[in-house]
Amino acid sequence: MAIHALASIGRNADTSQSVGRISTELGLSEAHLSKVMQRVVKAGLITSRRGPHGGFLLSREPESISLLEILEAIDGRLVDCKCLLGRKRCLFGGCAMDVLAGHVNHQVRAFMATHSLKDMMGSSREHARFLAGLGGVKGKRRRS
Repeated sequence: MAIHALASIGRNADTSQSVGRISTELGLSEAHLSKVMQRVVKAGLITSRRGPHGGFLLSREPESISLLEILEAIDGRLVDCKCLLGRKRCLFGGCAMDVLAGHVNHQVRAFMATHSLKDMMGSSREHARFLAGLGGVKGKRRRS
């Protein structure tokens, strides 16, 4: 939700964006989005202005805001996975799921750290496929 909201703000960087406008564009609860935006403001990624022409603006250029910063502003620091069952010690001396979860966690962290909000401001499915490493051409729009 936060990444989509900040991408919306970035695409409309010339004017501050209200929670109402962003929530309508994204089809989200205005109350829930408002709480999310408070966390992002607290993290310093956006600024807020009150009043009739108030709303949110990015604090920095979108290419200097990593997706990891946005994720961690909402969910806290992304830590290495531990036992999926919450145990301190594996009953079996080692677990394939531990290795898999650790690998997936590493891949997510690496992707989020090396991609910026600017990367997410493209709107085409082809662009999203490119970012995910599934082919496609960066910035190219696909005709429907």
